[in-house]
Amino acid sequence: MFSLVYGLWKYWFRKDEYYVMILGLDNAGKTTYLEKCKQLMARGYSGISLDRISPTVGMNVGRIDVSTIRLIFWDVGGQQDLQTLWEKYYTECHAIIYVVDSSDQARMDESLHILERLLGSDHLTGIPVLVVANKRDKESCFPSSDLKARLSFPSLKNRDCLVLEASAYKGSGIQDGIEWLVQCVQLNSSARPPHLREVS
Repeated sequence: MFSLVYGLWKYWFRKDEYYVMILGLDNAGKTTYLEKCKQLMARGYSGISLDRISPTVGMNVGRIDVSTIRLIFWDVGGQQDLQTLWEKYYTECHAIIYVVDSSDQARMDESLHILERLLGSDHLTGIPVLVVANKRDKESCFPSSDLKARLSFPSLKNRDCLVLEASAYKGSGIQDGIEWLVQCVQLNSSARPPHLREVS
């Protein structure tokens, strides 16, 4: 009897886990995005001051629960020597958040070239992509319409993709992006099934 009750408890209280990679060039605001996301959407999390965030060396991990699913975020450093680590996680991830510093026009071509290269990986075929045009609170940012016009990669045609303006520092655009991502990973779950975990 105990095993039956325990089995039902595990079934009722389990969460479907989806792994989401947060990628982009160094200084694009990936860790700020993750931290603000946790502050806005993770219960009981007050977080650290966004002014104290330093460049990521390696990877930061965060998680939030949205309805019946859990998103596990992998924020991987964007420095050139760390970009070789990204591929190690492609086969496990269910979605990508690609953060672009929309105030850094000098590195825009570099950022989009890296996005195109990573989306060309066979391991990421069909994976939903949220492109975050970050730092919209800065006066020097370029129009998001320009970014959308430049995202004509063939690898984006057969997948869900959304370009969204955001300010990770102020929190604008974050919740809309996460809600869209949740819908996409659930719709894509037959192609890339979630991991099942008991709620802890």
